[in-house]
Amino acid sequence: MAKEKKSFEQVYEQEYSYVYNYVYMQLMQRENTEDIVSDVFIKAMQHYDNFDPSKASPRTWLCTIARNTLTDYYRRTGNRRTEALEDVAEPSVRDEYNSLKDPINKEVYRLMALLTDDERELLNMIYMQEMKNPEIGKVLGISPKAVSERHRRLLSKLRKMEEGKDSSDFLSFD
Repeated sequence: MAKEKKSFEQVYEQEYSYVYNYVYMQLMQRENTEDIVSDVFIKAMQHYDNFDPSKASPRTWLCTIARNTLTDYYRRTGNRRTEALEDVAEPSVRDEYNSLKDPINKEVYRLMALLTDDERELLNMIYMQEMKNPEIGKVLGISPKAVSERHRRLLSKLRKMEEGKDSSDFLSFD
């Protein structure tokens, strides 16, 4: 059974905050995030006729475009991070996480700054984008089992980081 293709406007309204959060978690900088998200949706709109909902969900398709757009941005600018964590601006009103107002979210962002770009991207897809392993695998070009293994190793790394801190300083992943 073929999946029904939504209008581009519907996809935009449903997926904007996910794409924004995906990009923001990679850059941790508001202005560049807004520019890149605009580029992502311009590219998506230009190629929406070629999008096949039987091959991937709109979210997976948009995250793939976002990932490629971020790669182009990194190549163009020559850097992976634009600001130190303490200089990060508050997220856009469209960002549903209100990240820097909540102490728990501050800790999440502090931890995210300690991870590699690939590790942040994986956590972002799993927890913020709520993508399943097969979808993540399609975006990353790996098997769902490899996604699961990377996730397991990442959680192990975070637990080891936690062991070196007072338990009140880190989130519990149990």
